[in-house]
Amino acid sequence: MAKHNIILTKQSNTAKGTIQLTGSKSECNRALILEALSNGEVKVENISDAADAVTLKSILYTTQMEPPQLFVQTRKIDEHGKVTTSGPVLTTGVDAGRQVDVGPAGTAMRFLTAYLPLLNKNVTLTGSVRMQQRPIGILVDAMRKLGATIDYVNNEGYPPIHIHSGFEQQTNAITIKGDISSQYITALLLIAPKLPQGLELHIEGELTSKPYVEMTLAMLNQTGIRHTWADNVITIQPQEFTPTTLYVEPDWSAASYWYAIAALSDEAELFLPGLTPYSLQGDSVITEIMANFGITSVFKDGGVYLSKEAKPIARKIFDMKECPDLAQTVIVVCAALGHEATFTGLETLKIKETDRVLALQTELAKMGVKLIEKGQVYKLDCSERSLPQRMFISTYDDHRMAMAFAPLAILIPELEVEDAEVVSKSYPAFWTDLEKVGFKSEPVA
Repeated sequence: MAKHNIILTKQSNTAKGTIQLTGSKSECNRALILEALSNGEVKVENISDAADAVTLKSILYTTQMEPPQLFVQTRKIDEHGKVTTSGPVLTTGVDAGRQVDVGPAGTAMRFLTAYLPLLNKNVTLTGSVRMQQRPIGILVDAMRKLGATIDYVNNEGYPPIHIHSGFEQQTNAITIKGDISSQYITALLLIAPKLPQGLELHIEGELTSKPYVEMTLAMLNQTGIRHTWADNVITIQPQEFTPTTLYVEPDWSAASYWYAIAALSDEAELFLPGLTPYSLQGDSVITEIMANFGITSVFKDGGVYLSKEAKPIARKIFDMKECPDLAQTVIVVCAALGHEATFTGLETLKIKETDRVLALQTELAKMGVKLIEKGQVYKLDCSERSLPQRMFISTYDDHRMAMAFAPLAILIPELEVEDAEVVSKSYPAFWTDLEKVGFKSEPVA
């Protein structure tokens, strides 16, 4: 698919307006799995229009609603024997197996790795080229120990994987490292109530992205599923879901880009409806982080008001361990303002949609800023910082690279952003929303 670049500009250094954000991708994906597991007892409202959520919803609907032999993706074989597919993601083909293609949706890949073995179907789970480079071995090992039969199609430890029918639980005790993606842990917790023996999950070492695990448990609790968490062991007994409607809160990760816009503006008055101070989302910590940059958050009228006041930036160290999806946003803001901050907790950034650390280092260098890595500590060096008149941003098939760098258009007269459509993964209306506060985006001829 051809990539379409845009030129992003902004004439004034003020940002005023009301922005209605889409539902949280993190909450929505969890809610959709719970809905599928509950056999209709759980309903979901305010479903996100993020591409990842749309993909997962489509897959879950197809796996639930279609009988095993009827999956309507079209497969064609040309005269040279080349196979091409089109249509919905779940398919039967000439190899007599069904294939689920999540594309670049990493959350869907992990959640489905745990969910699909429970359906008693033979399924091959695959994704985009980048997805096939992102590890899945820790979760596959856990599912194998529970009783799933899963094979790797190509490379050990990476998608595609083939899931066999005939799941029979062998144990309820699983040990998993805490410093890996929290989505592995969440995937296991989500299916726990439907396991005949339940789940006793032992977390080894320090838990990364703890708020995401807490979100999962809170949403399970909303659907009637109880748990215990003692020391490093989370236990969920086999249970039935109670009739519940889960309302998906607007996305705090998306809100972070509006905080960045406010931080880089001379004056800001923004209202983000639907956000609450008691959010399940770990990225709501952006309110505390951006307070260091003079951004005040006032919760009233069913949302949050953002305003800007000039103040020196005192904070020098930011630990992003529990909110890694905010890292690009905060690092770019610091670099743009010439604030030489130090960052920790970036370990998981290297296995995201791209190696986000390397991507940040490459793009920040275009404005003379270095992100220096020493062990697990990263420091910004802004001694040679120089904001150019025109700057090209590579996005590396990563939605957060596009959105984290977009606010630079406030300070850089012409910002060319590669592959503008990449934002559809989590925030399809991003460019349209920017125009509501004075940004202009023009396609590159």
